[in-house]
Amino acid sequence: MNLNLERVHPPPRLVLDKMASADSKKVPRNFYLLDELEKMEKGAGGGETSYGLEDPRDISLSNWNAMIMGPQGTTSQDRFLELKIHCGPKYPDQPPEVRFVTAVTYSYVEAGGKVNLSKVKSMGAWHPRMSISSTLKALRAEMGSQSNRKQPQPPEGTKF
Repeated sequence: MNLNLERVHPPPRLVLDKMASADSKKVPRNFYLLDELEKMEKGAGGGETSYGLEDPRDISLSNWNAMIMGPQGTTSQDRFLELKIHCGPKYPDQPPEVRFVTAVTYSYVEAGGKVNLSKVKSMGAWHPRMSISSTLKALRAEMGSQSNRKQPQPPEGTKF
């Protein structure tokens, strides 16, 4: 039996577009996260960033693995930097918790690799329309900023 599931369950992007136009309705958290997952699976990171669910069976869509390719002309150039992301129950109204697994020494990274998003100048204040993808792109942009591009980094392979 061949079922056309798109007719029964439209792709998250269609649901988001329809719901976003209705100002009186709030888009459920998991719809945002399913949309983000779909975008990444279609190559939204452009080779500079990548992310996916830590466990594909995680129906809460809470825990994610991510990678950032160090920007050209920086001390992280050509390095793959590993991160963990946790989207809490109030995401996207509240930002995700982001932590570097790869040891780095940027001004916005605190003890244990925890990222203080309020110190990421290229990001600005969190807004519910932001995403995992925009967060990773902002972190990468901040790595290439004047104040961070020559910041000495721990040896490659060092973890927090």
